[in-house]
Amino acid sequence: MIFLAPKLLPECLDVIQQVNTIRLHLRYALQTPKRWYGLLRRNTFARNIRGSNSIEGYNVTEDDAIAAVESQEPLDAHSQTWAAVTGYRTAMTYVLQLAGDPRFRYGEGFIRSLHYMMLSYDLPKHPGSWRAGPIYVRDEEKDEIVYDGPDFTMVAELMDELVDSLNSNDDAPAIIRAAMAHLNLVMIHPFADGNGRMARCLQTLVLAREGILDPWFSSIEECLGHYTKEYYSVLGLVGGIRWRPADDVRAWIQFSLAAHFNQATTLLKRTKEFERVWDELDIIIKSRSLPGRVITALSDATFGYRIRNATYRSAAEINEQLASRDLKLLVDEGLLVPAGEKRGRVYVASDLLRTIRQRTREPKPQYKPPLPQGL
Repeated sequence: MIFLAPKLLPECLDVIQQVNTIRLHLRYALQTPKRWYGLLRRNTFARNIRGSNSIEGYNVTEDDAIAAVESQEPLDAHSQTWAAVTGYRTAMTYVLQLAGDPRFRYGEGFIRSLHYMMLSYDLPKHPGSWRAGPIYVRDEEKDEIVYDGPDFTMVAELMDELVDSLNSNDDAPAIIRAAMAHLNLVMIHPFADGNGRMARCLQTLVLAREGILDPWFSSIEECLGHYTKEYYSVLGLVGGIRWRPADDVRAWIQFSLAAHFNQATTLLKRTKEFERVWDELDIIIKSRSLPGRVITALSDATFGYRIRNATYRSAAEINEQLASRDLKLLVDEGLLVPAGEKRGRVYVASDLLRTIRQRTREPKPQYKPPLPQGL
């Protein structure tokens, strides 16, 4: 037996309706092609990769998360962290490619393959294989075991049950089915390592296949990364210290719905800010007779990213020489400021771009508390 979704309380149904309303607004904002759409999509993917890996202690800067998405070398990340982040990027990219496949079905082989993509850099952790022994989750801060997974002899049967549930024609909302897939995989703990990342990746696939939003905007991993402590707290509350699938999981459902609300609200805010920033940058570019393609570099700098030749030429789809000339032109125009030398050269926002960022910010939205009241 695996964890089953509870009957939804009226307050949960109300949050689902709120989330659906925000997502419809977001869908409308994104359905008309905009020049900034590609950058928003790239940045969102990078933030989700960064958020999910940060939960496991693999921390990278926003710039390196962008580099991972663009298959470029990192500016700051160390080798082990970079291997974890790029492995996760590969798995997530595969998941998002499957989102629209009408013939896709979940299977044991798919889940094992996804895990191998994610952890192939660390073969001693047996990527792609079910664990062959007991597993414990330890709270390093408290120096105590906080979860004892089900016996390894149960893993294959429990994963078969999870796969069957994923392929069933359940009429529950996708955000509930995705939350339950996440909870079950992380509690079964079928692998020696990487179970949390796998659970979040699986949740994203269930959401992406829903089809309401572009798959690249379906994940809530960025939000989970912001609420790591609360995320672990609610999993500990719901899962208990050992495998107990009959326990009440409503606190997990409430936490997941709050994460969906907050993530959708954040994305809607960003679409408005992107629109405003690009409108202002477009005026500057035209007034100075600059090539229109430079707006990608100026936009990234305005939003606080460090610009590299490789990052800019990938976004603008130009060669290295032309990218170098464009970046020098933007420095001469006082729009970018160079930093570093030779291969370490980056470009950051000028005072003018920072001023644009400040006046185009949307008011901070009202977010839902990550934990249910009383926890």
